[in-house]
Amino acid sequence: MGHTHEFIHSYSLTRRKFLKRSSATALALTSGFSHYAHSKSDLSPERTLEFINLHTGETLQSCYWANGKYDSRALNDINYVLRDHRADEQYTMDSSLLDLLYVLHQTTSSNSPYHVISAYRSPKTNEKLRKQGSGVAKRSLHMQGKAIDIRLPDISLKHLRDAAISLDAGGVGYYAQSNFIHIDIGRPRSW
Repeated sequence: MGHTHEFIHSYSLTRRKFLKRSSATALALTSGFSHYAHSKSDLSPERTLEFINLHTGETLQSCYWANGKYDSRALNDINYVLRDHRADEQYTMDSSLLDLLYVLHQTTSSNSPYHVISAYRSPKTNEKLRKQGSGVAKRSLHMQGKAIDIRLPDISLKHLRDAAISLDAGGVGYYAQSNFIHIDIGRPRSW
């Protein structure tokens, strides 16, 4: 397979993208995300995610799943964009988190890339942020590549939070004053 990502230039909704979103959303809503996480091949024949890292300005559109498997090159590109920019360290993001992001994007019918506030955090960065008193957990799932803080500019934050909670796939934190939600693939809970 050739190179599967490209930088974002526009956010138009093509017919193909609409059909993929519709089928993934319908499947997620009728069968529940928990079933999905165990049957990843049912999500879609192709899965693409789009990101803008708000700290580095980097953008990425990446087809990370195609032909029945994850694309290692695309996953490496995602790991790079979602790295700890403070420590310039990469980590392997959990594929279940990527699948959750994919289904959440389909569920909201967003036309925008994810705006990334924080994804992977090194233990050193996590401890520094925790000491600054910004509500960072000591054993944050960010340090395991299992959490991300995001927003979608064309979807209200409340709607994004509600859609994430409806998937019952992990933790969902609502940070209205900071304009982002936290999602992770830990046990289902919300705050």
